Amino acid sequence: MTQSASDPAFDFAPVGLALLEDRIIKRCNLQFAEIFGGSVTELCDLPIAALYPSVEDYQRIGERLQTPEAQSGLYSDERIMRRTSGRLFWCRVRGRSTSSGHPFRTGVWSFADLSEERPVVSLSPREREVAILTCRGLSAKEIGLKLDLSYRTVETHRARLLDKFGARKLPELVAKLTGMPL
Repeated sequence: MTQSASDPAFDFAPVGLALLEDRIIKRCNLQFAEIFGGSVTELCDLPIAALYPSVEDYQRIGERLQTPEAQSGLYSDERIMRRTSGRLFWCRVRGRSTSSGHPFRTGVWSFADLSEERPVVSLSPREREVAILTCRGLSAKEIGLKLDLSYRTVETHRARLLDKFGARKLPELVAKLTGMPL
């Protein structure tokens, strides 16, 4: 099922579309090619793993697709993906398997570039831990206890996070962190 006859609704859709078989791109549209930085021809027959930031991310998403919740055939998330240039970006991904009980056999996937709304920010492992616990609603003191840090050290990490994400207050930071992969 490689790239075949033209279908204007598919080819010119305003969202990136890809048909995958066994996690291999068999067909994609122009918007998908633009998002990922290649041509339609170059991207066809490419393993989708090539567009993930790491093998671990690829495997983690694959495991999620095996869970009972995902067995409905529908899946959606926001994650970091990788352009063919190697540049990372946030992407909203939605998919539907056309093979009941076999999420990877054949599926239709949409990809929307969220770069403008959510830039990729480099975090230290400790900043990442503080960010995750902050998003879970823990206070600085609770985070300090959980990570064996002083309250003031947690506040220092939060101040760095506010700066890195261009947030003025904690609620704005939490809003900007929403959807961060765990």
